[in-house]
Amino acid sequence: MFHIVLVEPEIPPNTGNVIRLAANTGCTLHLIEPLGFSMEDRLMRRAGLDYHEYTAVLRHAGWTAFLRDAQPDPARMFAMTTHGSQDLFDNCFLPGDWLVFGAETRGLPPELRETFPPAQRLRLPMIAGQRSLNLSNAVAVSVFEAWRQNSFGAAGAVAAPSPSELAQLQPG
Repeated sequence: MFHIVLVEPEIPPNTGNVIRLAANTGCTLHLIEPLGFSMEDRLMRRAGLDYHEYTAVLRHAGWTAFLRDAQPDPARMFAMTTHGSQDLFDNCFLPGDWLVFGAETRGLPPELRETFPPAQRLRLPMIAGQRSLNLSNAVAVSVFEAWRQNSFGAAGAVAAPSPSELAQLQPG
């Protein structure tokens, strides 16, 4: 359905929550290294429960490797940032879009964020004076808004990929 991209996530339970979200919404999760934890971290595994086997979780050795391996359409990539110039809810999402999120304590690095055109830098509305939402909450709100705009996969549910389909998604 959609691609969730976490750039250098730091907190294991947030990534575990996003794995569970991806499994339940038919999204593919891309993790851009370096990660602030081991994928074997017990807190990350606990938050993701047994959903790791139900979604594609692809690791990339950095932003450049991600662009090379995944080959996302730049016109359909959206940076989710508190520095966004557009409201998430004013954007029109399409199946296959790429939702890019930064690290919990830093957000997207400025040099990466600035590579996105202003219209593709999206923000979630918050009351004045607040810094940011929790990463996994921001991902959930964003994914469900994009999915809602696309009639929740038309039938209200998305079939989970088979293990062989998941294996084909893993970078070479």
